[in-house]
Amino acid sequence: MKQLIQNIKNGKTTIEDVPVPTPREGQALVKVSASLVSAGTERMVVEFAEKNLVGKARSRPDLVKQVLDKAKREGLVPTVQSALNRLDQPMALGYSSAGTIVALGKNMVGFKVGQRVACAGGGYATHAEYNLVPKNLLTALPKNVDFESAAFTTLGAIALHGFRLAETQIGENVAVIGLGLLGLLTIQIADAAGCNVLGIDLDPERVKLASSLGLQAVTRPEAEASASALSYQRGFDAVIICADTSSNDPIQLAGVIARDRGRVVATGAVGLNIPRKIYYEKEISFINSRSYGPGRYDSDYEENGNDYPFGYVRWTEGRNFQAVVDLMASEKLKVEPLISHRFPIEKGVQAYEVITGKKKEPFLGVLLKYSSSEKAETKIAFASATRRPTSIVKLGVLGAGLHANFTLLPIIKNNKDYELIGIASAGGFHAQDSGKKFGFHYATSADDEIINDKNINTVAILTRHDSHADLIIKALKAGKNVFVEKPLALNSNQLSAISKQLKADGCPLIAVGYNRRFSPHAQSLKSQISNFHEPKYLHYRVNAGYITSYYWTQDPNIGGGRIIGEACHFIDLITYLVGAPPISVNAVAMPNNGKYSDDNVSMTFTFPDGSIGVVDYLANGDKSLPKERLEVFCEGMVAVLDDYVSLTVTKDGKKKVENITQDKGWRNEMSAFAKAIKEGKEPPIPYEQLIGVTKASFAAVESVRSKQTIEIK
Repeated sequence: MKQLIQNIKNGKTTIEDVPVPTPREGQALVKVSASLVSAGTERMVVEFAEKNLVGKARSRPDLVKQVLDKAKREGLVPTVQSALNRLDQPMALGYSSAGTIVALGKNMVGFKVGQRVACAGGGYATHAEYNLVPKNLLTALPKNVDFESAAFTTLGAIALHGFRLAETQIGENVAVIGLGLLGLLTIQIADAAGCNVLGIDLDPERVKLASSLGLQAVTRPEAEASASALSYQRGFDAVIICADTSSNDPIQLAGVIARDRGRVVATGAVGLNIPRKIYYEKEISFINSRSYGPGRYDSDYEENGNDYPFGYVRWTEGRNFQAVVDLMASEKLKVEPLISHRFPIEKGVQAYEVITGKKKEPFLGVLLKYSSSEKAETKIAFASATRRPTSIVKLGVLGAGLHANFTLLPIIKNNKDYELIGIASAGGFHAQDSGKKFGFHYATSADDEIINDKNINTVAILTRHDSHADLIIKALKAGKNVFVEKPLALNSNQLSAISKQLKADGCPLIAVGYNRRFSPHAQSLKSQISNFHEPKYLHYRVNAGYITSYYWTQDPNIGGGRIIGEACHFIDLITYLVGAPPISVNAVAMPNNGKYSDDNVSMTFTFPDGSIGVVDYLANGDKSLPKERLEVFCEGMVAVLDDYVSLTVTKDGKKKVENITQDKGWRNEMSAFAKAIKEGKEPPIPYEQLIGVTKASFAAVESVRSKQTIEIK
């Protein structure tokens, strides 16, 4: 299928052939008929992408600070590489489309194949011939609402939510400042709600268009006088700002024309230097509207499909979408007069030349149109694939996210033991980008395409944590060696199923991304303590940094939480240094206080030989401090490993320091995995330790919750 993609690094907007997405649980595959180009959000993205590095830095000083802090911790070269890699990622543009459902994943009650729908959401309702959309971002269309009109649904919901925040009533006076697309939708909604509405804009043509819709509108010079006359000198009950400008004039004007104790809502991107005198004297309420309504930015609502109770949250973003299409069906919201341009998807780049001003012509509603004859292909091949007939590992990759692109794939591409055969991602376009970039033979949106490919002997699973266990078992049963990013499993049932499969006759190899044990410093430390006979004391401090509670890794059913999802790394390293998995754990978490998610925790592990390992995993620190520090005490020796940059060993009064550029062991682990496959040797990490570390992470979570020491069987 064809999809419009923006490259943030080089600024190029292109139309690419990518695999058609494959719907997962809670998703629908929609054949798109029309999508709306946002002259606000999308224009800003494109203009940012087109800036050089200096221009990007000037426009985002917050990101520059993050890069500088990372450079202090990890060094300049890896930081620059990481920053450039992050920029060199494809971005799917678009967030408002309409089309027909052609396939459904599980748990899609209320929707059916062949149903006409409006689609919403960045990353979902994109400019592509097919969209993969979660159920709460889909809205069924009435028969008399065409696809072109329905493509305005998301923007209409932004306008409607802003109007709701103004808390207006029938007969109240409402002013709308800015008569672009958002303003013209807002003024119609206010009129449909029985308000007395006045539109204000700098452009006489926009004023004329509003008047043609039967609405009152004036230019900026007439605004104050007209506002006074319309409101009988009392001022407006509510003023909704829909302008798109860095100027502070809309905020100033809103204060002037609002009544005493009036309400001002900003839905557009405007200057927010609120003039205190005006707003103070009238005691004006001000609110910045946030997108489509309740549910926005809540992954549990948008991605997992969990709706809010109707009686408590009357107007969610999904219910706003439905209200908008109902207004269209009743002809109270007219969008056809707002359409200025239509482009076929093949010429979608021209749409951005219009909205960014490269083409000097007036515009308003810019639509992309899609043909109905495109064949749905979930796999595309690359003629430029890298061929390595003598390679040992014929690799298929599931997942094409940031970790795959920044860390693993660059390493694997430069390892001659690997040939990159196929890569899959549910949405398709990330797999297409990674496939071209790293020399894969093909890209696909279907996991089974990779798992069942006879040319693939090894599968790397780099997907979200909740999918790991099922994909591991599928791949092993298909006779594939498996490399899986941590964690191995999220619960005991998943771990038991994996353990059972590993005991099957002729089971292929499996390795987990516990890379730190393969770092040069960790291996050097291991060699220096391997002949010690006394128990060891190990203290691992992790300055993990804060993550909001609604981020996917914090969800116990998706990410497992931070102990299972990430702290397993550090449990594994102390297990490696001791030489056996722990047998008990006592874990204590600090109070969450509504901010944290049991991610300020101290875990004390005991080992069969009497060693003690303490992992302090902390989310409440300053991220500018290096992330990891390990101290090991044993037989008169103290070793300090600082963030995989330096290892200091002190014994008998003598200090030895080893310094390297930060190396957390990824390259060594992938080489060790390939060697084990080639030589038919034992797996690079003993299965006893893989399973023991996973059990230890489960036990740590149980210990935090039960406030008891947990024996690890």
